[in-house]
Formats: sequence, C-alpha cells, structure tokens
Amino acid sequence: MILDRILPYARKLLQSTVKEGDITIDATIGNGHDTVFLAKLVGETGHVYGFDIQELAIQKTTERINNENLSNQVTLLQTSHAEVKKAIPASLHEKLKGAIFNLGYLPGSDKSVVTVPESTISSIEQILEMMAPEGIIVVVIYHGHEGGEIEKDALMNFAQNIPQDLAHVLTYRFINQANNPPFILAIEKRA
Repeated sequence: MILDRILPYARKLLQSTVKEGDITIDATIGNGHDTVFLAKLVGETGHVYGFDIQELAIQKTTERINNENLSNQVTLLQTSHAEVKKAIPASLHEKLKGAIFNLGYLPGSDKSVVTVPESTISSIEQILEMMAPEGIIVVVIYHGHEGGEIEKDALMNFAQNIPQDLAHVLTYRFINQANNPPFILAIEKRA
C-alpha cells in the first residue's frame, strides 16, 4: 500500500462523497484547481460555488473553468467564505454534499493576504449547518506562514469540540516531515 499524499487524499475524500447533481463549495478558489475538480464531479446537473476575496484568484479560476468548458456549473464570488450561507439559495442546501478549503495564501501572490480563523470557522459552521447528511468538508491546513499556526490551533480547538452526534472529525497528516507540512482536517456530517 502506498499512502496518499495530502492533496490526492483530499480529493479522494471528496470523490467518495460528491456525485453528479450535487452542490459543492470551493471556499478558497485560489488558482482554480479544486473548482475544476469539483465541477467535473458534479457534472452538468450540479453546481460549484467558489469564494475568494482576491480579484486575481477570480481571474485565474475564471480562465481555468472557461478553458475546461465548465462555466455553466460554476458561480464565482469575490467575497469572504464567511458569506457562504447568504450566497447559496436555501433551496439547494439539501443537495450540498462537499466543500473544500485550502488555507493560507494564494500561491504566487501577496503572502500577506491570508485566511484567518474567524472567517474560516464561521464558514465551516455555516456549511455544516446547511450540508446534507453524510456531506464532507475537507480543510487542507497550510500553517507555515505568518499567522498560520494561530489559524491551525484555532481550527483544531474548534474541530475537537464539534459534538460527535453532529459530525465525524478526522485529521490526516504525516508526522515525520519537516517545515510545517500541510495536513487535512475532514468533517463528515452525520446522518
């Protein structure tokens, strides 16, 4: 057996849950790789809502989804993921099956613009409330940047206190790697 690396495992978790016709969220669209991945999973009958506060992320992701002919099933919003509940129509909540976050900063961009624990935790709480039973939230925690350790600690404290009758919570990490390797926090809503 070969252990999955962090990003392939994050995608494996989403693939095991998200099906054609589902609603999904890319809470930090960045360069659009996960947005495209989710759009392919949900197909033409599903939809991806993507969030980012940076115009550059919106531009890069728009270009990527247009190149893949996926624009009909993606809505990009240049706003905080803390606005997620306002952005997704209530009629779609029961179809919300997957969400992904890649915390930290936009690769190749201003490293001072980073995710922060307050908005991230607020967004996760909102998604968990809206999400269909057995839906999954996958959070890839990059914590080697300034402020990253604070966000990691806040998220771990939050996740450890999610009631077990509400969700299963998992961490997946390599514990012998140097330089603050990213790891996964996965939250599966219980039925």
